[in-house]
Amino acid sequence: MKKALTFTVIILMVILFGVFSFLYWGIYDEGVRAGTVLRISKQGVIWKTYEGQLDLASFGALKKVSPIAGTFDFSVEPKNDSVVRLLEKVSLTGERVNLRYFKRYMVFPWRGKTKYFIQGVEQSANPTPQPQQPVPFTH
Repeated sequence: MKKALTFTVIILMVILFGVFSFLYWGIYDEGVRAGTVLRISKQGVIWKTYEGQLDLASFGALKKVSPIAGTFDFSVEPKNDSVVRLLEKVSLTGERVNLRYFKRYMVFPWRGKTKYFIQGVEQSANPTPQPQQPVPFTH
């Protein structure tokens, strides 16, 4: 009886570890979102995490959609200092960027407040749009 109980406890621990590992490290979705970074900040009382918001610039583009739905909340893992610095830079310039992200299954407070984590920032080749020169009118 003692062997069966020990075997059952070990099996349950392995299953729980497997489920936790899947939820903690598993990636549900990967992709790219484009827009302008509205904010990036370090937040938290116990665990300091980097949180940000991207304006998807869809205001007025989609009928019957709230302007709040036009934003994308994200987190940045603490080990990605270079990504945080680049996000801070582009948030100050208002430059349109592409954010490469992945989505995890669960939120853990020591990792971030969202399921979305930025892994890369792609700046546009021409960060500030150049005004077009008027074409002279000829007869």
